[in-house]
Amino acid sequence: MATVGQWIEGARLRTLPMAVAPVIIGTAAAYDLGALHWGRAALAAFVALLLQIGVNYANDYSDGIRGTDEVRVGPLRLVGSGAAAPRQVKMAAFTALGLAMVAGLGLVILSQTWWLLLVGAGAVLAAWGYTGGKNPYGYMGLGDVLVFFFFGPVATLGTTFTQAGAVSPAALLGSVATGLIAVALLMANNVRDIPTDRKVGKRTLAVRLGDRNARRSYVVMLGLSLAIMMFLAPAKPWVLLVLLLIPFMLMPSWLMLKGKKRKSLIPLLKQTGLLNLGFSVLFAAAMVLTAL
Repeated sequence: MATVGQWIEGARLRTLPMAVAPVIIGTAAAYDLGALHWGRAALAAFVALLLQIGVNYANDYSDGIRGTDEVRVGPLRLVGSGAAAPRQVKMAAFTALGLAMVAGLGLVILSQTWWLLLVGAGAVLAAWGYTGGKNPYGYMGLGDVLVFFFFGPVATLGTTFTQAGAVSPAALLGSVATGLIAVALLMANNVRDIPTDRKVGKRTLAVRLGDRNARRSYVVMLGLSLAIMMFLAPAKPWVLLVLLLIPFMLMPSWLMLKGKKRKSLIPLLKQTGLLNLGFSVLFAAAMVLTAL
C-alpha cells in the first residue's frame, strides 16, 4: 500500500506548472481583450491540473504494466516500484480524468462554448493514449507533438475563448511559447530516460533524435519561446519583460548540455516547470501594464 507521500510523488508535482502556465497566459490575454472572468479562469486551471495529474497516473500505470519503469533513474513510479497495485493507480488516473471532465463541463456551461466539449474529449483521450492502449503514441515519438498542442494552443486559447469569446495575436503567440517550454520539459524527462526507453522499444522523440541532438533541442525550444515574443513587442513593448528569464535559462541549459550522469538531469523537471510558470507570470504582468 502506497503512502500519502508516495501518491503525491506519483502525481509528479514538478510537471504541474506546465498545466497552470497556459491558463495564466490565456487569462492575461482575455484581460487584454477586456473580458476577465475569475471564476472561469479558476475552472480552467482546475481542469488543466486534473488532466495533468490524470495523465501522470495513467503514464505510471501503463508504463508500469509494460515493464518500462522496472529500471528507472528518475522519480518514483508507483506501479514500477511496486508501491501501489496497478488497478489502484489506474483508478486514480480515471478519477482525476473524470473530475477534469466534470469541471470542464461546468466551464462549457458557464461560457456557452459547447463545441469545446469535443476538445475536452480529445484531451482526455490524448491523456490516456500517451502510453495507454495497444498503440500508445508516446512510444512512437508523437508525445512531444501532442504535448505542444494540448499544453500550448488548446489550453491557452481555450482559456481565452471561454472568457472573451475570441482570441488575439497575444494569446496565439503566448500559446506557442508556453507550448515550447512544455515540450522542453518533456524532452528533459525523456533525455534522462533514453537508455532505458531504447531497451524497451519506447521510441520517444529524444530516442529518435539521439542524446546529443535531443539535448540541443531543449535549449533551442527555450530560446524560441522568448524569441517568439519579439513579434508581439512592437504592439506591446512590456512583453519584453519575459527577457528577464534569460539568466534563469542558462543553468538548466548548461546542465542539459553538459550533464553526464542521468541522475543529474532530474532537477531539470522542476527548473523547466518553474521557467514556464515564470514566463506566464511575466506575460500576464506585461498585459496588465499595457492596459494601464
